[in-house]
Amino acid sequence: MIDSLFGSKTRVKLLHLFLNNPEKSFYVREITRLIDEQINSVRRELANMVSVGIVQSDNIDNKLYYSTNIGYRYLEPLSVIFSDKRNLQGNDSSKVWAKTLSRMSNIKVIISAGKLVGDTDGKIDLLLVGDISAADAGSLVKKIEKVENNELNYSVMSYEDFYYRLSVRDRFIMDIIEGKHSVLIDTENILRKE
Repeated sequence: MIDSLFGSKTRVKLLHLFLNNPEKSFYVREITRLIDEQINSVRRELANMVSVGIVQSDNIDNKLYYSTNIGYRYLEPLSVIFSDKRNLQGNDSSKVWAKTLSRMSNIKVIISAGKLVGDTDGKIDLLLVGDISAADAGSLVKKIEKVENNELNYSVMSYEDFYYRLSVRDRFIMDIIEGKHSVLIDTENILRKE
């Protein structure tokens, strides 16, 4: 849905990258690796973003680096839309279940997405990673559904499976991570930005 709103998947990924890393500069090949898109589409979108003013370019050591233009007029509202820090723990109902989830020592990663972060087109609303049985996950999700007053789509997987799928850039995992989401728990810092 957000791709349609902003014109292209590459543009959305670029906005996500720059708005979540306003203090960093990136060169083109680095960007293509980070967002996993073709270099031509990245260059085209970067040129558009520079002409609009949201991104600025600097030539350093014969390399063209791109960074967020901190003085851009609409930086703040765009940052809210693309922020990785859309924490559900801001509203009271979410605090209740986020606290419950954090007490479970066998859960290593929890990512909320979809309805839980305001994305009605999301395929999944909650990803639970760790040593948790399907029955425990089901009862846990029922409690969250009751608090949120919404039926949720969720997935449970082992940490090893998640780590492998993340390392091979599995489409299911990448759709969650590249889309609108919030990392509630990440005990191993596997999702930490470098």
